[in-house]
Amino acid sequence: IHEAKSSGLTPNDVMDLHQTMERRVDDHDGDTPDEGGDYDVLAIAAGLYESYQQLLKQRGLIDYDDMILAALRVLKDDTTRQLWQSQVFGVFEDEAQDSSPLQTQLLELLAGKSIADQHPATSSKPFQLTPDSSISMNLVRVGDPNQAINSTFTPADPLFFRTFCHTCRQQGRLAEMTQAGRSTPIIIDAANAMLMWVNDRYRFRESPFRPQIIQPVGPDDPQPEANPAPEGRGLELHTPETPDESIQLIARRAAQILRQHPNRSVAILVRENKQGTYIASHLQQLSDSTSTDKSTDNAIDLNALGIEIYDVGQRDRRSHIPAELLPMLQFLNRPHSPDNLKAALKVLMQRKLIPTQDLNELAAYPEQFLYPGPLDPPQVSFVGEARRYCANLLKARTELPHYQLIPFLALTLRYDPSELATADKLADAIARRTTTEQSLTSILIALSEIVRSEQFEPVDPDDEDTRYTRGGQITIITMHKAKGLDWDYVFIPFLQEHSIPGRVWVPPQRQFLGDISLAAIGRSHIRAGVHGQPALPSVTKAWEQAQQLKVAEEFRLLYVAMTRAKRLLWMAAEKRSPFTWNKPEQLDERPPCPVFPMLERWLTERSK
Repeated sequence: IHEAKSSGLTPNDVMDLHQTMERRVDDHDGDTPDEGGDYDVLAIAAGLYESYQQLLKQRGLIDYDDMILAALRVLKDDTTRQLWQSQVFGVFEDEAQDSSPLQTQLLELLAGKSIADQHPATSSKPFQLTPDSSISMNLVRVGDPNQAINSTFTPADPLFFRTFCHTCRQQGRLAEMTQAGRSTPIIIDAANAMLMWVNDRYRFRESPFRPQIIQPVGPDDPQPEANPAPEGRGLELHTPETPDESIQLIARRAAQILRQHPNRSVAILVRENKQGTYIASHLQQLSDSTSTDKSTDNAIDLNALGIEIYDVGQRDRRSHIPAELLPMLQFLNRPHSPDNLKAALKVLMQRKLIPTQDLNELAAYPEQFLYPGPLDPPQVSFVGEARRYCANLLKARTELPHYQLIPFLALTLRYDPSELATADKLADAIARRTTTEQSLTSILIALSEIVRSEQFEPVDPDDEDTRYTRGGQITIITMHKAKGLDWDYVFIPFLQEHSIPGRVWVPPQRQFLGDISLAAIGRSHIRAGVHGQPALPSVTKAWEQAQQLKVAEEFRLLYVAMTRAKRLLWMAAEKRSPFTWNKPEQLDERPPCPVFPMLERWLTERSK
């Protein structure tokens, strides 16, 4: 439905495709019958689409595509369009390779002026969205089809942007930017080598990548630290035995780097959120094992180094604000508790408000730490700084009403604007729960329930990207979400063939139709109609095209991940890996992602 609707097709249009486009078996398919039978896939899709639209109408709802369609209907009114066009000189679109056909139409309407608009009295030519001389546009589209990573679940097919670039080239209006200043040269060279190798090996109807070779910028480029010097060799390839061994290597390397450069940024890019959760859990276990057994060679205490583990997937599911404010309030309620004091100090240290230090030693004797007597040994400067924070918090506890403690703590922890807004939302939620009894104890009970339930949604920030790329922390983030961001050091573990490029997988409970997906075939048929193909592909051919689309996009996703790194790209293909991360403990031998051995050979040749 989304594929059809975002392509500007109604349910009747989808049915027309089914009725008017002749089905055929391509010559190279031979006489091989379609797997799963000869289904009227588009007829099924049209019926589902029509039912979906009726349900929306009955409930008075619209979806995202409806908003674009409504805007198009508004702009196709001559008077309204001319009004808006008179207020807009030009439209500049970034990430244009991710635009759907509907979004492109909307921008072209807003940016264009037809001859009918310019000479309404003399021209009878209807308004049309064709790139010819009848429309002049102030439209600039910037994009990279090699970073199109949404086409398997949206209609943003890179073919549209490639076609747009081809048209602009014919008109002499194509500007190509072939230089990039983000990464150290060896990372750029590795990405170029990967692009060329994939295009050569996977000769699909549409090449996975648009052929291009990115070059470093010139020596006079004004970007600060353009194409920076590499960290070590700049590209490191590893083949650990298991995922756990990979995580240990990452922790050790990241700790080594951040000891030397504490303000630089580090990210671990994963293919799916479950991998990120697994990594975050094991990094924390490594730190905990170090705390209990200093002699463990494989343990790295990232917490002791002041290195925060920021799991974006987990933070997106629940806000970290309640979990940070709860130990602070527990300390204010019972400051003489060693556990409460240690938990509050840990929050202050993670927020980088106090220097990294041994919290066990500080929390062992709370009274002596908080209010040292004249006979106690003098506190060193970093201990005194931590004590002053805690003493000021306790002073505020006696001077402020209970309902103001959460906003005060939010300011003390130096939350950014989005975090402050989330803290205000939290304070309001707690106030509603404690209307009958306003005490610190009741506030703690309400806040504990929120933390346990993990149901508190943060306020969506406008500048969340800055949290993902902060220095001194290890950001764990999916490859999809990493697009548009960059880090000094990027780690990409778990590079197995079944993950990248993988394949279009049909769950066993859906295989009663055969090893095919009607949804994927329906999307292939809709794409064929939208792209102007003369006939619909057979079911077998459509399934093959769906799998090719998946493979091509996975390689583009890996290309995006590799080019997020500035100074170091660290990649690993474990010898044994789980087939599914729902059961990470079940390990089997898995072949690496095909790009990985290619890069090993390339790096060896380069080193000669």
